[in-house]
Amino acid sequence: MSSALHDLAAHSYGGDEAGLICGYLFDASAPEPARAIDSAQAAAWLAAHAGTEGDSGAYVWLHFNLSHAHAERWLVRHANLSDTFYETLHEGLPSTRIERADDSLIAVINDVHFEFSFEPSDISTLWISVGPRLVVTARAKPLRSVDALRTAVKAGEAPRSSTELLEHLLRAQADVLVKIVRGVTSRIDRIEDELLAGRLDHKRARLGVLRRLLVRLQRLLAPEPAALFRLLQGPPAWMDEPDVQELRGSTEEFSVVLRDMQALQERIKLLQEEIAANVNEDNNRSLFVLTVVTVLALPINILAGLFGMNVGGIPLAEHKHGFWIVVAIVATFTAVAAWTAFRKKR
Repeated sequence: MSSALHDLAAHSYGGDEAGLICGYLFDASAPEPARAIDSAQAAAWLAAHAGTEGDSGAYVWLHFNLSHAHAERWLVRHANLSDTFYETLHEGLPSTRIERADDSLIAVINDVHFEFSFEPSDISTLWISVGPRLVVTARAKPLRSVDALRTAVKAGEAPRSSTELLEHLLRAQADVLVKIVRGVTSRIDRIEDELLAGRLDHKRARLGVLRRLLVRLQRLLAPEPAALFRLLQGPPAWMDEPDVQELRGSTEEFSVVLRDMQALQERIKLLQEEIAANVNEDNNRSLFVLTVVTVLALPINILAGLFGMNVGGIPLAEHKHGFWIVVAIVATFTAVAAWTAFRKKR
C-alpha cells in the first residue's frame, strides 16, 4: 500500500522521491556511454567523486522538477553547487543569460512548455548549473528543449563533456524556436490569404496574440551580451577551446532566430496596419451612408415638425393642392441636399 502511494506521488510530481525527473551518467570509456541513474545512485556517484579532477571525462546530468518539495533540499545536500545558482533560482529575473560563477557556469534559459499552444503565457524558465563533473537542470513545468535533449540521450547520443551537453541543450532550444517561427509564419500566411480574400473576421486579435508572443520570446530569449562576452573571454579552466567555440556557435544560432522573429514582427505590424486601413475605410463608407441618409431625411423632418404644430396660421392648410405643394418642396430640398452631399463625396 505504501509503495503504491509512493509511486503515485512520484508520478504526480514528475520525478522520484527527490524530484529527479531523469539522470544520466556519461562516460565515454564505459561499455554504455550514457546510463540512466536515479537520485540514490547519483548521490553515491557524487560522493565517491567529490574533490576529484575531471580527467576521466565522466560526468552526470541531473534534471529536477522544482515543483517537488524535496528537489532543492537534495541539491543542497548532495550537489555542492555554487550559491549563485540558488540565488538565481529565487531572484525572479527570467532574462536569458550564461555567466561564470566560481568554477562553474550558471545559465538561465527561457523555453516553451511541452504543450505549447502559441500563447504568450506558455513560456517558463530553465535553470542550469554546469561543472566539470555535474550538470544540473531544473524547471517548474515541462519544457520542449529539455525533452528533446532527453529523447536524444535515450536514443544513444552521449555528449563527451558537460559543456557539450549545454551546447546540445542550446541547439535543441534553437530548433524549438525555429519550429515556432515556422508555425507563426504559417499562421500569418493564412491570415494574409484571408485578408486578401476580404474575410477580415477577427484577424486583428489573432495577429495581436502572435505579435505579443514574438515580443515576449525575443525579450526573454535574447542572451545578455555582456555576460556572454565575459564568459567566452574568460571561460573556466576545465573548458576546452573546442567547447568554447561550440558554445559560441550555438549562441550565434540564437541571433539568427531572433532576427527571424524581428522580421515576423515587422510583417505582423504591416498586416495590422493594412487591416486597420481597411477597417477605417469601411467605417468611413458606413459613416458616409449614414450622413447621406441623415441629410436626405432632414428636409422632411423639418417640414413635418413645422406642419405638425397645433397653432393657427399654418400655410396651405386650406389649399386644395397643399399636400402636393409640400411634397414638391420636400423633394426639391432633398434633391439639393443629395446633390450637395454627393458632390462633396466626389
